[in-house]
Amino acid sequence: MSTIDLRKKIVQFTLEKKQLTGVTARVGVVLDISGSMRDLYARGIVQEVVERILAVACKFDDNGSLDVWVYDNEFSRLPSVTERDFEQYVQRHILKNPSIHKFGRNNEPPVMEDVIRKYTKEDKDSTPVFIIFINDGGVLKLTKKVIMKAAVQPIFWQFVGIGNSDFEVLEGLDNMTGRVVDNADFVHLDRIEGVSDDELYDRLLNEFPHWLKAAKDKRILTT
Repeated sequence: MSTIDLRKKIVQFTLEKKQLTGVTARVGVVLDISGSMRDLYARGIVQEVVERILAVACKFDDNGSLDVWVYDNEFSRLPSVTERDFEQYVQRHILKNPSIHKFGRNNEPPVMEDVIRKYTKEDKDSTPVFIIFINDGGVLKLTKKVIMKAAVQPIFWQFVGIGNSDFEVLEGLDNMTGRVVDNADFVHLDRIEGVSDDELYDRLLNEFPHWLKAAKDKRILTT
């Protein structure tokens, strides 16, 4: 059995445990490509992250595709990745792509606005959206304003902090008041490559079912 098939089985077990079987969602990943991420790209850790998250998309998305963004102080929306073309995805579409701005400083709001634009304007439908946002610290405080404004949208933001940098902004997400629903969660994984698939999926999917229920109760989701 291939690695992706094994991971899909682990995702399925996690979905059953969290009573998420039968849920359809569009899945996207936003990848930090600021300067401090250079080593993780070079060592293939980011490619591995894409493959691990693709297994989630395969179980949630009818098309089995994972939407992808990268960002530093600029951002790029990349081709979606599937089981058919995930191998060497990061090399082909990011590292060897001269049009991708790489290893600058981080600026989260513009890429977040593009995520919102895609799912609420360009490809709008009633399906919930599950965004996994990979960052290694130093998130701009304006990110909170984007999250606050996006609380009325059918998008859940699962932030994943990797490494040991400052995650003050992301750590404060759960304490934000004034939102119609809690539409974001943060988990910290010091070494994401050292976390088992079982633990990774358990933590990634911990808050999503609570948001689904709250969003349906508030009529943000209608299906």
